[in-house]
Formats: sequence, structure tokens, C-alpha cells
Amino acid sequence: MVKEYDYIIVLKKPDFKIIDWMSQFMLLLSIGSFAYVAYMSLSQENALLSTSTAWLLVFICSLIIGWWTFCKGQVKRGITPYYRFAVMFAAWGWYVIPNGKLVTLIYIIACFLEKPVKVAPEAAFDGEEIAFNSFPRKTILWKDVTNVVLKDGLLTIDLKNNTLIQKQVNDPVEKQIEDEFNHFCKEQLTKTV
Repeated sequence: MVKEYDYIIVLKKPDFKIIDWMSQFMLLLSIGSFAYVAYMSLSQENALLSTSTAWLLVFICSLIIGWWTFCKGQVKRGITPYYRFAVMFAAWGWYVIPNGKLVTLIYIIACFLEKPVKVAPEAAFDGEEIAFNSFPRKTILWKDVTNVVLKDGLLTIDLKNNTLIQKQVNDPVEKQIEDEFNHFCKEQLTKTV
């Protein structure tokens, strides 16, 4: 069952450069390793891999390069790229290499973590809690909150443990909606007192 919230505020997207660089480094490492192993296997008689497996690695390299190129196009159009399919291809390549099973596991984990980490951040408010769709999901109960204010594109949440959370809002909020939201938050805070 999906929970419905009274207010959902879309927060400003963080910069995913570190995640993208890490994904690209993993892909570059894979392409280099696969190309080397395939070349060595195809050029030697007592090779590490069979000829068909070496050509499979060449095919996997082409899939990785193709998806990487697609992601570069996404970046140019201003769309968040997801390298997870290329990382999945790389995991397949590591799986066919002898002694590559541990690396395969690392790549599979990276493949499944990329999308949840890159979700557009939101803060959702209802009568029970404040929820952030971060990874891992974070919730704050109203009894733990001192004050919540949305003003001039900045969401401020003051907690009773002297923690202050400030996040920029992605899009400008109309004054009427801002006042309505702030009134809603004041009502929730008075209920917990």
C-alpha cells in the first residue's frame, strides 16, 4: 500500500558527479581488463579463455561502450544518466572470467544501488511524520520537531535534538502555497505539544 502525504516538496537535486565518476571508472576498468584478456586469449594457443569466450568479452566491451555513449548523450541533453545497464554488462563480463566472481558481486551491487541513490530528493509531510525519499529512507516524527518553515525557496526543519536541516526547494513556491504549508506545519506542531 502506498502512503499518501498532504504535501510533497521537491528538493534541489544534489550533484551526482562522484557516483557518475565511480561508475565510469568501473566501466573503464572493465573495458581495459576485458580487452586485455580477450587479446591475450585470442593471440596465444594455451590461452586463459576459449576463443568463443574471448569473443564474448569483445562483444560485452562493445555493449558497455554503446551504453556509455548513450549516457554521454543523456548528459548533453541535461538528463540524469544511469550507467547501471553498462555496469550490468560489465558484471556479466567479470562472471565469464575465471576468478572474477567476487568482482561480479561488487558490480551487481553497484548496478542495483545506482538508481535509488539518484532519485530526485523529496520531503513529504502528513499528520504523522516527515519523510525523505533518500537512500536509505529517513522519517522524522512530529514529536521530534521544534519548527518547520518554508520561506524564500528554503525548507528549514529544526529538531528538538538541536539538529537543523536546511534544503533548497527545486522550483519557486507561490506565496499562497507557502503560507498554507507553514500553517499546516504549525497545526501539526501544536498537536504534539
